[in-house]
Amino acid sequence: MKYTKILFAAIMSMAALGFTGCSDDDIDYDKSVIVTPNAPENDLDRWITRNITSPYNIQIQYRLEDIEGDMNYYLVPADFQGSVMMSHLLKYLCLETYNEAAGTDFTCRYFPKLFCYCGDWKYKNNGTIVLATAEGGRKIYLCGLNYLPGSIDNISTLNSRYFKTIHHEFTHILNQTYPIPADYQLITGSGYVADLWSESPYNVGFLTRGFISSYSQHSYTEDFAEMMSIYITNSASYWESQMEEAGDGASAIQQKLDIVRDYMKTNFNIDIDELRNILQRRQSDIANGAINLTNLTLK
Repeated sequence: MKYTKILFAAIMSMAALGFTGCSDDDIDYDKSVIVTPNAPENDLDRWITRNITSPYNIQIQYRLEDIEGDMNYYLVPADFQGSVMMSHLLKYLCLETYNEAAGTDFTCRYFPKLFCYCGDWKYKNNGTIVLATAEGGRKIYLCGLNYLPGSIDNISTLNSRYFKTIHHEFTHILNQTYPIPADYQLITGSGYVADLWSESPYNVGFLTRGFISSYSQHSYTEDFAEMMSIYITNSASYWESQMEEAGDGASAIQQKLDIVRDYMKTNFNIDIDELRNILQRRQSDIANGAINLTNLTLK
């Protein structure tokens, strides 16, 4: 009983101190207690506003914001240099490529409105990595920016790490506007294996089974996006070499390509062969150093 009285007295004393402390504070009920620091505007912010946000209504978040990320992965901020280069590359290899092929109205209407940069890849438990994700038809979360400066002169690496993925994710966004034709999934319908695509025996010999990449075997939606993105980011000679290697599988791949070609022409009036030629020319400009990827001077 004595212990109980002492404990009760102690609790009441602490409570009294707490009430006293609170009574000394001036609470402004019109002002949030949660304060988010705003970084001062810099040259990259101004360049993005002038060249991307104002003309296309596209926001780029290169400063890491947890609310836009996936908390199932460790997130690493993107370096400033990689963010500058990627912003230039997005403008030259994506926005202006689609402008040239389909007009600025198409780009402004359909291209995702938010790009979030992350410094490292998202690593999965099965040994694969996530290069980018598309969400809700409006956002692309782009990973691995801290590796970009070291691969800037290698178009094959730029495509495999970044731009094939961007065009792949953009294709998913287009598919949310106009669905993939039902006939597409019937061509190699029994060959889709979901998450087993990266495991043996599916990680080899996929061309002979009628798939343009190992990941194409995940599902018909991923297959469609892979067909589109791989076709336009690679040269005609590369595509022919893949068809030769595919052997009997080339017929299925060609059927899929015909559907992709008709889909883009019918729904968006885009000739994917013309789009590929434009992109190949622009990629050569990057490889040859013809485009300054670090200049933040406003024109």
